[in-house]
Amino acid sequence: MFSGDLPLVAFLRSLLNPGIILASLGACLAWYQVRLDGHYLMLAVLVFFVSSQLFERVDLFQLRPTELVVRAMRDIFFAWPLTVGIVAFLIWATHYDRIYHIQALVTWFVITPVPLVLGHFTAHWILRALARSESAQKRMIVIGASDLSIRLANTVSADPLVGVQVLGFFDDRHPRRLPALGKYHLLGGVDGVAKFVRERNVNLVFVSLPMAAQPRIVKLLDTLRDSTASVYFLPDVFAFDLIQARFDEIDGMPVVAVCETPYSGVNALLKRWFDVAVTLTALAVVWPILLFAAIGVKLSSPGPIIFKQRRYGLDGREIAVYKFRSMRAMDDGPVVKQATKNDPRITKFGAFLRQSSIDELPQLFNVLAGSMSLVGPRPHAVAHNEQYRKLIKGYMLRHKVQPGITGWAQVNGLRGETETLEKMKARVDHDLYYLRNWSLSLDLWIIVKTAFVLLRQKTAY
Repeated sequence: MFSGDLPLVAFLRSLLNPGIILASLGACLAWYQVRLDGHYLMLAVLVFFVSSQLFERVDLFQLRPTELVVRAMRDIFFAWPLTVGIVAFLIWATHYDRIYHIQALVTWFVITPVPLVLGHFTAHWILRALARSESAQKRMIVIGASDLSIRLANTVSADPLVGVQVLGFFDDRHPRRLPALGKYHLLGGVDGVAKFVRERNVNLVFVSLPMAAQPRIVKLLDTLRDSTASVYFLPDVFAFDLIQARFDEIDGMPVVAVCETPYSGVNALLKRWFDVAVTLTALAVVWPILLFAAIGVKLSSPGPIIFKQRRYGLDGREIAVYKFRSMRAMDDGPVVKQATKNDPRITKFGAFLRQSSIDELPQLFNVLAGSMSLVGPRPHAVAHNEQYRKLIKGYMLRHKVQPGITGWAQVNGLRGETETLEKMKARVDHDLYYLRNWSLSLDLWIIVKTAFVLLRQKTAY
């Protein structure tokens, strides 16, 4: 969190991954005694740019040691193959495979994840050792006791990499009106903050007063100008359910993004390229299954092969979602009954398609058309959307991104019928978690988990 204030951590966060990748490339070229020329310099520039973009979200410095292993394995071992794929494609497309030493590059592709993981562990060890030193310790106070500010204090105290000592809280309310502070002390009222900051050499001041207390906040900031403390504002807006919250500015005016799509700028291009590349690869593999399913649907019952249902897509716009028809009925009106176990509307062949999820494969063409993504919140029928948007807070936020063929909810046991409101709320909660934490590595992880879920789960009917 505050590690970004330290020059060493800021440097490592931005350059550690590309630096290790380039060092690994240099080591492989040296091992094979490759003579370096302008072509390899151009390759290095390309690798640096691609890896900087793809590893931008691989930020392992905020993790505790117990979390580091799993996240390092997931993020690095998914981001690196994607980097390799893009670099390899560009080398092939430009015919530079005739110039470069392919054996050296293949060796580089294979071994690089090892130094990446070791590099992060080493960086963690060094930074934690530095953070424990007395000279690196920063003193922090919090003005305004609330559940949110206590959570902040607990987060800071629990991570030695931050190197911050929480001295306590300032609040004008009587102690009986405050939430439980736990191990932290109430140091006094707000009027005593400036004196305490100067006398105790406080480095960090967090202001967590209600937004209605704006005059008090302005007065407080004026008193803190006579100190060298860094002041942060923790507004109570962050106690709400935020999606991709971030700070920005428009012509010098600060703005806060409270609810935003994770696919913006370069992320939108990466997401789209990823969808198209994986979808085309998948179609090249599963086309015999598509043909088999189409013939089976046609022979098993009268009606069209493909069932098109109206659903909500990006920004709540209606889209037509394709599926192999698995029922005798094709509901797409104001009332749509969800499929249930032993549903008489489902044909025998349709039951097989639904159980194996083959009925969803035509949605690969939705992905190519851009109305859907491989990974995202599952689209619901328009009738269900109109029903649940009135019952579940934040339901429509699912539509800040394209709907997906699979999603975070589906790989966490929320696949199939949602016969209760609680199950639908749980699905929405998982969808919103996906929006808050999106990355390409998370998409890849969900695709891998989907394969395992399909092999063992039996909840689709």
